[in-house]
Amino acid sequence: MSVESTVRAVTTYRLTEMKQRGEKIAMLTSYDYSMARIVDAAGVDVILVGDSAANVMAGYETTVPITLDMMIYHARSVVRAVERALVVVDLPFGTYQGNSKVALDSAVRIMKETEADAVKMEGGEEILESVQRILSAGIPVMGHLGLTPQSIHKFGTYAVRAREEAEAAKLVRDARLLSEAGCFGIVLEKIPASLAAQVTREIPVPTIGIGAGGGCDGQVLVIHDMLGINKGFSPRFLRRYADLHAVMTDAVTRYVGDVKTGGFPGEQEQY
Repeated sequence: MSVESTVRAVTTYRLTEMKQRGEKIAMLTSYDYSMARIVDAAGVDVILVGDSAANVMAGYETTVPITLDMMIYHARSVVRAVERALVVVDLPFGTYQGNSKVALDSAVRIMKETEADAVKMEGGEEILESVQRILSAGIPVMGHLGLTPQSIHKFGTYAVRAREEAEAAKLVRDARLLSEAGCFGIVLEKIPASLAAQVTREIPVPTIGIGAGGGCDGQVLVIHDMLGINKGFSPRFLRRYADLHAVMTDAVTRYVGDVKTGGFPGEQEQY
């Protein structure tokens, strides 16, 4: 879709403008066409095709198993639905760490095969070469610091990160490095609110928080969590805006009952 259309598309530049004027950025995940249409039409600024699809769509315990091909499938579905929001796609585990050539190849595949707007990568200084190589090809990159779920086997826990001074100092340094390299934004996940606010003040690009307090420039949640579809995940930072698990369970139960008793279809529902 052209940015000159009647619906003004969200761009990386617009996100910076929003930070500068103090306008908060709303970001949510989506993984399929139907959900993305709703999210986009509701006014979300950024849609993240997250590797959290591994959890909520495929049933894996971590994000590690999801593949590049799987991410491309989900991203294609989302992009077809979107008219306004900026679509960012996670580079999955193993597609960019340790080899900047592989990282560029992965990012190029996402951009060419999905027509998304940007990619997201977890990590700081340790992935800087890959970030720079992708940016040098003209592909926008969003960073991700703090709790980085792709590294769960290294951390061994989903606990809050950067509580200790050394780790907090590294996070601030990494945020500056990513910003200076040219990342258009940085997700800050599950870190102390005061640290997230500090990073937000010190870098010129927008920060998007998840479990990082209200001092960030925007917020992101996994849509299955905030809609109450996923009932097994209840971290402190999550606010549920609906209980679709109950709504959907009730609807399916009533449908099963109607079929079993012959109540569906009725006279008005057949030809």
